[in-house]
Amino acid sequence: MKTFVMLLPILWVLVALHGVTSHEDHPLARIAVHNAIAALDARAYIKASPSVLGSNGLNQEWITLEYGTGNPSNDDWVGVFSPANFSAATCDPENNMVTPPLLCTAPIKYQFANRSNPNYKRTGKGSLKLQLINQRSDFSFALFSGGLRNPKLVAVSNTVAFANPNAPLYPRLAQGKTWNEMTVTWTSGYDINEAEPFVEWGPQGGQQTRSPAGTLTIDRSSLCGAPARTVGWRDPGFIHTSFLKELWPNLVYTYKLGHKLFNGTYIWSQMYKFKASPYPGQSSLQRVVIFGDMGKEEADGSNVYNQYQPGSLNTTKQIIEDLKNIDIVFHIGDIVYANGYLSQWDQFTSQVEPITSRVPYMIASGNHERDWPDSGSFYGKKDSGGECGVLAQTMFYFPAENRDKFWYSTDYGMFRFCIADTEHDWREGTEQYKFLEHCFASVDRQKQPWLIFLAHRVLGYSSGDFYADEGSFGEPMGRESLQKLWQKYKVDIAIYGHVHNYERTCPIYQNICTMTEKNSYKGTLNGTIHVVAGGGGAGLVKFTSLQTKWSIFKDYDYGFVKMTAFDHSNLLFEYKKSSDSKVYDSFNISRDYRDILACTVDSCPSLTLAS
Repeated sequence: MKTFVMLLPILWVLVALHGVTSHEDHPLARIAVHNAIAALDARAYIKASPSVLGSNGLNQEWITLEYGTGNPSNDDWVGVFSPANFSAATCDPENNMVTPPLLCTAPIKYQFANRSNPNYKRTGKGSLKLQLINQRSDFSFALFSGGLRNPKLVAVSNTVAFANPNAPLYPRLAQGKTWNEMTVTWTSGYDINEAEPFVEWGPQGGQQTRSPAGTLTIDRSSLCGAPARTVGWRDPGFIHTSFLKELWPNLVYTYKLGHKLFNGTYIWSQMYKFKASPYPGQSSLQRVVIFGDMGKEEADGSNVYNQYQPGSLNTTKQIIEDLKNIDIVFHIGDIVYANGYLSQWDQFTSQVEPITSRVPYMIASGNHERDWPDSGSFYGKKDSGGECGVLAQTMFYFPAENRDKFWYSTDYGMFRFCIADTEHDWREGTEQYKFLEHCFASVDRQKQPWLIFLAHRVLGYSSGDFYADEGSFGEPMGRESLQKLWQKYKVDIAIYGHVHNYERTCPIYQNICTMTEKNSYKGTLNGTIHVVAGGGGAGLVKFTSLQTKWSIFKDYDYGFVKMTAFDHSNLLFEYKKSSDSKVYDSFNISRDYRDILACTVDSCPSLTLAS
């Protein structure tokens, strides 16, 4: 009877999915969940081991599933559920007219039962190794027959749980609002009425101090629609952010996350370290990695989002392996592709933790974070799956004045970065347009010569097929609104995501190349170089067959870009593939301050006639 009670909530989950509009990235898009029925079979079983994870302090471990059935088929599959046991009675309806069955959670991922045993159909037995991360709750595993189109629930496993599901996890560093401030954001299961969150930190090998952390969380009412409020809802835990201030430039600091329980007990994370940012204008070796549209991918090969981010793990791996040669990372939109399935944010922060715990990880807003009808976004589509920006704004820190207005600036030594929010109006006369002009105009180019514009959608130039089909070769109204700012303030490079490939233009203004050189730029650029770096991991986008004079290099593959500032006069730009981290495109800029001051078309004020 106990097993059957446990099965009922999972069946209710599947039934409740009926009628939910799915997105192309829906994690169960291949499954006709509205056809699911209970078909409990005494001959079927599924067992998970070990039942307790994380006893050694790890928050990411592998488990083994063993299962069998008396009527096997190559269409059988296994779903991963967390929490393991839930009741429809715990779900709050969105309105009082809705009656059970109600959805409480959704499967996190699934895998076919015959994946590791080609003889599964004959023997009826199989096994899987799956990777689990600590997500503040227990897990169970359900065996289905009938394939993805007519799923029949035949067995559910025992529960599996981490030893401390509330542990502080997945630190995310980000630059603060001043150059000498670093923020640390992390996730835990401890509310502030249970424990006091803080960071213990200090110079490596030196005296340590403690800084308190603020705590945020969200509930269903914070979100805008389905699936985030319904099939995709999962408690995101508590998000803590601490501000580490008055850092010395380029100094290495150590830190660890802590929670002081009210009984006096301390809960600690492992020890981490980071290097503080250089002073704005400081001349030192400064290395920046930029990409968009990475998402997450399951290391165990489970089926999530129809394998929508096949390059994600490779990009993550290459950055981790080269992290000693990277100072700061920018992920310019379409971060997780959770699309309303909140469990995926935990999965992503776990995947990138080796990066985010060591260097600042700065994000931009993309359509898959923000867009939702009647929510204030510039585009009325449903790409965020009902998240309407809330998850991105809560899970990661970024130094914006208003977290819903995702535009901000940040300095890193000789670089000034101006980050746009393409999901809000950027056109002339808007609040964002005024911010961008101030960001460009306020930088001292003698001290910070490298002026970089970052945005998710391509506000400049792209040969992506869907832009070419529109005839715009970029976001409609994008460069029409902003190119006079880029030109007036001599923006060096503009980098975008959204189009899942790599492309680089010549220095360009008003659709005309301002230099014929392609790889070694000396002196005044006379225009802005536009780069699409949207090949972080999501499914690739084809190029148009139309040829343009401004496109210098294209690559239909996964990759990321790296910029290295050697000093105030020399910059190296490289495009690396995620498959091998080798350089496939590059250019360098060599110039003096007087080259930045030099007049170009539409970049200089009028001269006085007085002598």
